[in-house]
Amino acid sequence: MTAAGETIVVADVGNTRIKLAVVGAGLTATKLPEVSRRLDLLSREFRPENLREWLERVAAGPALVLVASVHDRAAVGFEAAIAEVTATGPRPLRQRRVTREHLPIAVEVDEPGRVGIDRVAAAAAVAVAKEPGRPAVVVDCGTATTVDLVSAEGRFLGGAILPGPGLLARALAEGTSRLPAVADLDTGAIPVMPGRNTQQAIAAGIGFGMRGAVARLVAEATAVVGGRPQLFLTGGSRGIVRDALGDASEIPDLVLHGIALAAGRLQSRP
Repeated sequence: MTAAGETIVVADVGNTRIKLAVVGAGLTATKLPEVSRRLDLLSREFRPENLREWLERVAAGPALVLVASVHDRAAVGFEAAIAEVTATGPRPLRQRRVTREHLPIAVEVDEPGRVGIDRVAAAAAVAVAKEPGRPAVVVDCGTATTVDLVSAEGRFLGGAILPGPGLLARALAEGTSRLPAVADLDTGAIPVMPGRNTQQAIAAGIGFGMRGAVARLVAEATAVVGGRPQLFLTGGSRGIVRDALGDASEIPDLVLHGIALAAGRLQSRP
């Protein structure tokens, strides 16, 4: 059982950002958990004081923090921040690391233990949100862009991973002597074509390249799962591909919703 008055907080500690949210009451196995009061910070700029100030606004008393991460060093730093806030403040905090085994979805790939927890969490959320008996395709546009398959029975089947727009832009800047960095690709804005300067040309190449790649991967995934799969879209750069995918259910915080599904298995542990 959750301690009296304990707020459940979920944390997605990624390669670039730390995303926090409060989980709503009334968790069930058949409904996507509600998340709200989000905080989104760059991982390299995160400080314990950020967590302390946010908790003062969103949680009146004790809290359970569920941490999921694809970046072990960043996760360890974040967990140290939780411990520091607990040791130096009046509010008791419990923390638990979310792993694949805590999420209510079967992972049917060659090496289940090597699948990123963000991909599994998003798939677990989709397995709850999708129509029963219908397969789904999950597109997550972040630091990396992933296109994953969820079977009609709600199993994670794997998928494809490619660099996200920001990562592609940095690779161009670092791998050439004259091409500049393009800073605004992660905003999800649709690029213009033709680009009338070098930055616009890079944005067009990456933006339309991403749209074409993701659309093709979704078509391939649809052919694999068969029928008419539901399409789900999430991630901070999703605006780049939004209108290239047709009728997609857009859930901005799909990974956070998925992490929240682990609460039932973790909140009763001391």
